[in-house]
Amino acid sequence: MSLHQQVLRKIPKVDEILSRPEIGDLLKIHPRTVVVDAIRQGLGQLREELLIKTPSKIEDSVFSFEHLYPMIQKGIELQVQPRLRRVINATGVVIHTNLGRSPLHPQALQHMIDISKTYSNLEYDLNLGERGDRYSHVEGTLCRLSSAESAMVVNNNAGAVLLALNTLAEGREVIVSRGELVEIGGAFRIPDVMKRSGALLKEVGTTNRTHLNDYQKAISSQTALLLKVHTSNFRVVGFTSSVPLQDLVQLGKQHDLPVMEDLGSGCFLDLSQYGLEKEVTVPEVVETGVDVVTFSGDKLLGGPQAGILLGKKSVMDAMKANPLTRALRIDKLTLATLESTLLLYFDEKRAMREIPTLRMLGLDLSKLRRRARRLSKRLSGVIKEAEMGLREDVSQVGGGALPLQELPTMTLIIKPRNFSVNKLEENLRKGDPPIICRISKDELVLDMRTVFDEEIPLLAQGIKKALTTASQTK
Repeated sequence: MSLHQQVLRKIPKVDEILSRPEIGDLLKIHPRTVVVDAIRQGLGQLREELLIKTPSKIEDSVFSFEHLYPMIQKGIELQVQPRLRRVINATGVVIHTNLGRSPLHPQALQHMIDISKTYSNLEYDLNLGERGDRYSHVEGTLCRLSSAESAMVVNNNAGAVLLALNTLAEGREVIVSRGELVEIGGAFRIPDVMKRSGALLKEVGTTNRTHLNDYQKAISSQTALLLKVHTSNFRVVGFTSSVPLQDLVQLGKQHDLPVMEDLGSGCFLDLSQYGLEKEVTVPEVVETGVDVVTFSGDKLLGGPQAGILLGKKSVMDAMKANPLTRALRIDKLTLATLESTLLLYFDEKRAMREIPTLRMLGLDLSKLRRRARRLSKRLSGVIKEAEMGLREDVSQVGGGALPLQELPTMTLIIKPRNFSVNKLEENLRKGDPPIICRISKDELVLDMRTVFDEEIPLLAQGIKKALTTASQTK
């Protein structure tokens, strides 16, 4: 038997620890499964500690209950804490799908709190004193912002697409360009959603070129809908051709067929006037006469997760009457934050200035440089185990929007001297709050575009702690 094996045999058993009176006190507060899991985690942590130490230098005190008890308490604490946590996004990806997409405006958050802590008129008409429609709270606002005849909202854009296809084309053909059969994050694929909706996919054209005549030739007695999907998360360049939406709308009118566009990451503002690439806006799509357009609430719009549908009143009424609508309906908290976000768009300059997502997209390099210097100043003289510097780089829009857009940014670069950059990244990721960044060429990169000014002190504190921990455990 090796020396390490002899040492490991000294680790207490779970039943032995459970018999302690201190554990009995914990069992009066927490479920037995929580306590037992915490004990096992503590013993596992002890085992890992022992394996990296020289057996002859291991003292008997490490096997004591006094040594284990704080580990058990920490294990319980981690289990009873919320798993969904606030993080600091230092990746430079503005609409980060994995990090919750768009942060919300304080006004939207306050409205959500006000609605959630008491009763509301969610489905009650205060004027008539009878049952109302939950969509009415945002329908008028959406129509005024877009000039659409009618509007409704569901829980996300995938749900919006599913509902529209099921309502308009169940059991019948939907014609769509082969180059628009997109996949977005989470394996959301247009063909798969179409299949679940009950609609029948009919592809036309090729990956890179589709012409109006392709749609014309594909129309039959089984055709129910002409579908256009905005390729918001990728671009095909070179020898390409696609049919403008307005031409497809005219073709639909000729054959008495509805036309739908899945806009994906929709926005009411022309962002090109703020230095970004031109992206078709929601009002521009509605202006073509399209029967229905769908888009997300939590991407370029800068609101909560929601699927927004705009279009002809007859189409919207049919979707509101679809039984599937209840399964996809938006909840009161989301509705409150969406309404507050939409109201900000009546003042375009205010929307660009105050909606967090739009504000981050519009930040100029000078502002980001000042933010990076603030962080660097808080770290000056502290970092002994790493090199640190500022460097210009590029940020990404994210969220399946503007895939070719590069946003000039300023980053803080940290290069450890005596430990791995992966260890530093792990320490930041497991900190409180967690700090999410990126690694490039053995350097840690923290992008200032997605860091809020009020987060700089927390970010500096987290970096200091992560560096100290990494240097002590190298």
